[in-house]
Amino acid sequence: MFEQINSQSLALGKSYADTFVKAQGLALAGFERITELNLRAFEERVKASVDFWSEAAEVRDFEAAKAFWPKGVQLAKESAEKLYANTQEVLGVSLKTSEAIGALAKGSIETTNETITKQVNAAKKATGAR
Repeated sequence: MFEQINSQSLALGKSYADTFVKAQGLALAGFERITELNLRAFEERVKASVDFWSEAAEVRDFEAAKAFWPKGVQLAKESAEKLYANTQEVLGVSLKTSEAIGALAKGSIETTNETITKQVNAAKKATGAR
């Protein structure tokens, strides 16, 4: 009897360990994708800012500054739009990763539940037969 309980515990432990490794892999893949998105957005914004400040350094008089002003507003607008778009992409990746991990956990719980139910039913039959 002890051996049966011990082997069941080991099987469940192995099942949970496998599930946790898969979940960790999914989480790391999601994190990698989010990092990639954020780095790409950061790189684009730094390039746009450097271009803007390079042009701003060339402004020498009031008329040039007055003509340059809309470019600063445009940079701020583009930066806000890009930030919003990047946030939406990151949220989408996070949501998909969470759903995949949830489905993995649900499958693991269902499998464990089926295994335990089968073992309980087998034990009931064995004790009822005696």
